Amino acid sequence: MSHLVRAEFRRLVATRLWIWAVVAAVVFGGGLVGLLTVIGPENVNPPLPGMDTEAGIRAVLGLAGLGVIVPALFGATAVTSEYRHRTMSTAFLFAPRRWSVLAAKLLVYLVAGVAYGLITTTTAGIALYAGMAVRDIPAGATLDVVVGLLLRLVVAMAAYTVLGVGIGALVRNQVIALAGLGAYLYMGENLLLFIPEVNTAYPFLPGGATAALTNFTALTQAAQGAAGAAPQLLSPPAGAGLLIAYALAAALLAIVLPQRRDVA
Repeated sequence: MSHLVRAEFRRLVATRLWIWAVVAAVVFGGGLVGLLTVIGPENVNPPLPGMDTEAGIRAVLGLAGLGVIVPALFGATAVTSEYRHRTMSTAFLFAPRRWSVLAAKLLVYLVAGVAYGLITTTTAGIALYAGMAVRDIPAGATLDVVVGLLLRLVVAMAAYTVLGVGIGALVRNQVIALAGLGAYLYMGENLLLFIPEVNTAYPFLPGGATAALTNFTALTQAAQGAAGAAPQLLSPPAGAGLLIAYALAAALLAIVLPQRRDVA
């Protein structure tokens, strides 16, 4: 098993995928948070609480959580590209126990997801305090609150990376997997949130679990203004548990279902 993990790690660093992932992490972390901090969330439309309040800090850092689509696509691309270029066939011939190949891939990309989350949150934290220093305003939240929010983002990024790997292993077709995953995460759940009555399912979907984990309520507040009612999010621990459960379910299905399927 260890040799499969090492081989998977070498495969990861041998491509440019990780470079683009690092760039995306910096953009969604430091870039987005820094921009919003300098502009001031109270100056956007609709206005959010200012950075001198804890609610404003939570809102700005929560927006970085919208970038979870990147590690999800990152994980899905890692698997579907192997089916696309038929290198998965070679891997399965080298290790006939297919579950070990997929388990090694899940383990490596779980670590990669944590690394992606750490890069995102580190740059976000630096940009947050740098932006407030530029504007000469006090932080509305203590350091332990900020660190706690950033660590929650790391959990979300890691979970979405595993979720992406699982979906890629199940769907296998790269175009369908990436298009479907992107459309669902960026459009499907958000549109559902604005449909009265139907949006009661939102807290139990991956997006709702992420919002609960990161304590990001801007979308549900917007839905309340547009649809007249918004669902109540789960508690942060419950959101974390649900999101991890989604990732584990995708990982389990990714390991079990391909055992008897044709690779081509």
